[in-house]
Amino acid sequence: MSVDLNGIGPGQVNTTRTTADKATGSQSTPSTAGEQAKAQSTAARGDNVSLSNQAKNLKQLEQKLGDYPEMDDDRIAQIRAALEDGTYKIDAEKLAQKMLEMDKSIFG
Repeated sequence: MSVDLNGIGPGQVNTTRTTADKATGSQSTPSTAGEQAKAQSTAARGDNVSLSNQAKNLKQLEQKLGDYPEMDDDRIAQIRAALEDGTYKIDAEKLAQKMLEMDKSIFG
């Protein structure tokens, strides 16, 4: 006796089979065997990854930037000495312009 619930028949239900069931179960259909062979050949071949030119350029840029120091110690020492001496001058117009450029780059 089979029961049809909302048009779902016995052939439409997903059933899970254990490894033991698969080993003792019926022979696989040609489409399943083909899919298994394809999966095995893909696994044997390995995965291939190809990078775009943009990704390659970014990688080269990252390597070049890695050669530069994170901070310019000489420039930091100059600014520190100028602050201590009171000779460090701030260009208010240049600072304002840089702030506007940054704001424009962030908010458009």
